[in-house]
Amino acid sequence: MGLITSLHLLGRESALHIYAYHQLEQIIQMHLHASKTVLRYPLHFHAIDPDRNEVIMENKTVSVSSIPMKHNFPTCGFLIREHQGKPNIRKDFLEGKSLDVSDYGRIKRGEDYIDSAGKVYPNADITLPPAPPRSYAYCTDTAYDEGIIPIIENIDLLYHEATFMEDRKADAEAKFHSTAMQAASIARKAHAGQLIIGHFSARYKEMDKMLDEAREIFANTVLAEDGLSIDIHN
Repeated sequence: MGLITSLHLLGRESALHIYAYHQLEQIIQMHLHASKTVLRYPLHFHAIDPDRNEVIMENKTVSVSSIPMKHNFPTCGFLIREHQGKPNIRKDFLEGKSLDVSDYGRIKRGEDYIDSAGKVYPNADITLPPAPPRSYAYCTDTAYDEGIIPIIENIDLLYHEATFMEDRKADAEAKFHSTAMQAASIARKAHAGQLIIGHFSARYKEMDKMLDEAREIFANTVLAEDGLSIDIHN
């Protein structure tokens, strides 16, 4: 609710789309009604089934899917996958040529280029393959669950909760959370490119040991922190 009302106070006018289990809509509407808040912007709620893996949003660039989480109340993770991009036109080919917008479009669609003199330039000779599509999965709150592995297999970047260290594995199981080593195990079994661990219990003041435990299982692990930025396929 804090984000919703803050956006209202900041003067947001464009629509906000929320994807969550259906009970959350009732909670949001109850808060708005109790506070007599009339939002400045449209609020669109999209109910999702927390027990299903399904595409919940898609545009020309990415698709977003829900991932069922193993928790003691309805919880979803999210998988974001880029669509395959179009080929890039070689810079050396463009030198000395005056292509219009339609030429660019045809070449990127895979067509050959024919200049004003009738010379044919095969598409394969004038383009470079697009960058590999990137993928990111966000998995929290959840107990250890190998059932998500087929969904996130070969993910480029995985965020997985690591609430406890391994010596509190029993606490993790009882509270439907994961340990750092369990998060790392999911990353390894899913052949992830990189792992971010977060959602740490407040009992931990120093995170180095948490990170060390995860790296015993999956070396390419980093700690989540405010403002963290990671380039995928940079």
